[in-house]
Amino acid sequence: MELLKGKKVLTYNQEQKLWFIFFLAPYVIGLLVFWIGPVIASIFISFTKWELVGSPVWVGFNNYKQLFSDEIFIKSLINTAYYTILSVPLSMICSLLLAVAMNQKLKGIVVFRTAFFMPYISSMVAVALLWSWIYNPQYGILNYFLELIGIPGQNWLGDPKWAMPALVFMSVWKGLGYNMMIWLAALQGIPEDLYEAARIDGANKWQQFKNITVPLLSPTTFMLLILSIINSFKVFEQSYIMTKGGPAHATMTMVLYIYSNAFVWLKMGYASAMAYILAIIILVLTVIQLRLQKKWVHY
Repeated sequence: MELLKGKKVLTYNQEQKLWFIFFLAPYVIGLLVFWIGPVIASIFISFTKWELVGSPVWVGFNNYKQLFSDEIFIKSLINTAYYTILSVPLSMICSLLLAVAMNQKLKGIVVFRTAFFMPYISSMVAVALLWSWIYNPQYGILNYFLELIGIPGQNWLGDPKWAMPALVFMSVWKGLGYNMMIWLAALQGIPEDLYEAARIDGANKWQQFKNITVPLLSPTTFMLLILSIINSFKVFEQSYIMTKGGPAHATMTMVLYIYSNAFVWLKMGYASAMAYILAIIILVLTVIQLRLQKKWVHY
């Protein structure tokens, strides 16, 4: 007991708090250094003219004002909205139908589920290069099969009319497996008793799907809708690898234009302003969906 005199002895609760701080500290430090710090810095940079070399020059709201007179920025915004309008409904509908098909109790169905999920875990770079070959107007396999059935081939990535739909189709194909697995998990959570009761009442397959499946899937639909819209506004790799934003800026997306300004033309302030405009757009769309979901999501 005499040895403990004058020494501070930690209680159990104090020791637990120290261990808690010890294990939490790396995450907090990483969050401050790699997320909160850059966000605060980019807010400041968006009000400056900075080319990575030298000190930033304060220009106020000039970067934001310039955006709305920048034809390429307006074009990239329209392209991104076009990509979203095409890809989100197509991805949601196709993945739901695929999930319904993969929810059947058939022997070997797991093999098909795995096959449909494989593109999602594949590298976007590899997938984009593969589809660049498929879309090639001279020796691409897509034009080859179209010509076999008498349909003339197209310059899919070289024609402004077809370039964006081509990117959308490839993106939907790659992401189909992820949405399918989320839908599938939700489908398997619906009690079978509900379908049995509906069959006893004389409901056919379509009526069961419309009145049971769709309403009970609404929380999953809402989640996938938000994630799909956010991801569609962040599209970058497809247009960067396959078209470089062309032809004639037909596939220039907002993120690709932000990247070009920041790391090709070294307009860091201008790129930061664009990034915050993009963040505001995503935030507004998310808030709108959160408000509207009360009318159609059934928890």
